[in-house]
Parts: sequence; structure tokens; C-alpha cells
Amino acid sequence: MFERNKQGFSNTFGREAEHVFSAPGRTEIGGNHTDHERGKVIAGAVDLRTVAAVSENGDGIIRVLSEGYPMCVVDLSELRPDPKEYGTTASLIRGVAAAFIQKGCEIRGFDAYVTSNVLSGSGLSSSAAFEVLIGNVINGLFFGGKCDAVEIAKIGQYAENVFFGKPCGLMDQMASSVGSIVYIDFEDQAAPAVKKVDFDLESAGYKLCIIDSGADHAALTDEYAAITDEMKAVSALFGKSVLREVSEEEFFLRISEVRKTCGDRAVLRAMHIFEENKRVDGEAEALSRGDFDAFLDLVNESGRSSWLYLQNIVPTGAKEHQEVAVALALAARLLGGRGASRVHGGGFAGTIQAFVPDEMLTGFKAEMERVLGAGRCHVLSISNLGGSMDE
Repeated sequence: MFERNKQGFSNTFGREAEHVFSAPGRTEIGGNHTDHERGKVIAGAVDLRTVAAVSENGDGIIRVLSEGYPMCVVDLSELRPDPKEYGTTASLIRGVAAAFIQKGCEIRGFDAYVTSNVLSGSGLSSSAAFEVLIGNVINGLFFGGKCDAVEIAKIGQYAENVFFGKPCGLMDQMASSVGSIVYIDFEDQAAPAVKKVDFDLESAGYKLCIIDSGADHAALTDEYAAITDEMKAVSALFGKSVLREVSEEEFFLRISEVRKTCGDRAVLRAMHIFEENKRVDGEAEALSRGDFDAFLDLVNESGRSSWLYLQNIVPTGAKEHQEVAVALALAARLLGGRGASRVHGGGFAGTIQAFVPDEMLTGFKAEMERVLGAGRCHVLSISNLGGSMDE
């Protein structure tokens, strides 16, 4: 891929690239919708990467050509968020650059040619990989590597929240930036506790599959925002800003009041997040001691909780189109009580995750793709490499 990027850079900009940077996609392993409540997650970088061949240009302009897309141009003299630019690649570049300048970084501009095999809309966080990639480019070229992986992840989240207009948590950027399997506790948002989890999935005799349900994330921003909005309402009732600050015991003592004020769906979603944080601890402990069966049990519990309590499987009011639900039901049937499956990432559309025994993989993949479509079941590996300057 590196040589392809260098050639693409040369063809586009008429000179040789000076450096190559990259960042991986990520998979959420445990902790569904806990990060925005300053909760706990387990995530892993995967062996799919977004790669950029880069050279400085010194003219105060960032030019990024992502293969297959038009040139994206950002003027470093114009780094304010613009609602008209929400949801665009330019907004992410502008946001990352603005964050570095706020830290005292003097960006002189650069050109980049980008390719990626982190599939857009796959639930593997192609946007987070891109944010981490641009963060590593600026950090490496203009800031002497002063920002560590955690800080680069925070910069990516800032760009997505403030400039892109999406109220995401920090898990996606953190997993991409740090690499390998990581346990993250976001209780202290300014300094999240990040711990690598030493576990070799393939030695356990399982493969990680990410299955594309065929449903599109488009027009679902309100569904995702409703989860955070409802948790804000619950937290505010207790005088807090996020659910992590709310006492679970007090929540249940006042549950009738919470139901009346915030509604039953908000109550159920809060119950999911309280329990999901405990499950993440259990999953990390199980992996650390090599008890993969216990880990799989908790993954299945997480999946059931997301469906029953968090309710991020079927978009509100959907009847004919319930692609994620069908994918989950099919995976459970094919696994027949072995392995595990759960919704992956934000939910409502996109992907599910399955841990499939090696001896079942061929049949599982073939049947999932027979029903959902060819190329919909991706077999992935965990990558130990996070965001990096590769050459």
C-alpha cells in the first residue's frame, strides 16, 4: 500500500512524497455506548489502515486527496467551525489543525495522498482513523511528536464534536491511536486510564468477524444523539453531567421519579450503561487470565442488553427494514450456542460483531454472505500498531 500511496502522491502533486503515515480502523470489543458517559470500554485496532503519503508545502494550505474523492483544501488562516461544513472531510482536517494550533503548533501546510482499506460505513471507524492519521501527520511534521497517542485521540474527538458536528465519545479515536487491544476507563476525561490487554485471539481458536448488515447510517444522527440526550436528562435529574457521576444505588431508589421525568426508554438505557461498565471490567479480567469462555459469555450478555435495554438495534418506528436485527438473529442461529455475537458500535445500522470458532468460520461466512450479500462478512485480526509515522 505504501508504494501505491507514494505513486499516487507523485502523480497528483508532481513531486516525491517525503513521509508515509498511517492509522488503523478499530473494533469495539466491549462497552456499547459507555464512552460518552465517561464509562469503560475494551477496543482493538484492526489490520485495516488508512495511509497517507505526505510532503510539506510551506504555503499555509493543507491539500488532501483521498483516492476516489475530490481534492480537499483547507486554508490554515480559516480555522473556525462552520455548520455549513458539518459532516465533511474538510471539517475534520480543519478541526485537527485548529486543535494543534491552540497547543502552540506552527503548521506550515502540507500535501497528502490518502488511501484506505478501512471500509467507510463498516463500523470500523474510518473517520476516527482519518482523524488520527491527520493528527499524526501534523504532530510528526510540525510539533516534534510532542503529543502522545492519547492526546492525538482527544484532538480527533474534538474535531469530530466541534467541527464535524457529531457528538461522539472518545473510544474510536483512542483505539485507533493507541493500537492493540486496550481497556479504557474514561472517568477522568482529561486523563483516561488506558491499559493494554495481553491476549491473542487467534491462539484461542476463534476469528473476529465484522458483518455488514446492509443498512446505511445516513439520516440516523438523531437516533444516536437521542441516547446521549436521554442520558444527559437522567444525569441532570441527579445534578450531574454524565451517568458515570450518578450513584447506581440512588438511581434505583429514585427510579419512579426518573421514569416520570425522563421516560422509560431513558431508564432502560441507563440500566444498560450501569451494567455494561461492570461487564467491561469482567471482560478485561477474563481475557487477562485467559478465560475466553467467560469472556464470550459477557459478550453475549452485552449483545442482549444492547437489544433489550439500550435499544440501538432497530431505528424508531422501523418495520420493513430491521437489517441489524436480522443479522444478529442469523449469526446466533449459525453459531448455535458457541462463540458470541453483538451489535457493533453505534447500532441502528451498519455492522454486528461475531467471535466464530475456527472450524465454523467457512460455513458461517458463506451463509452470512448468502443472506446479506457477497463481501459482507469481514474476517479481521487485531493490530498492535496504532497511529504512526511509517517511513
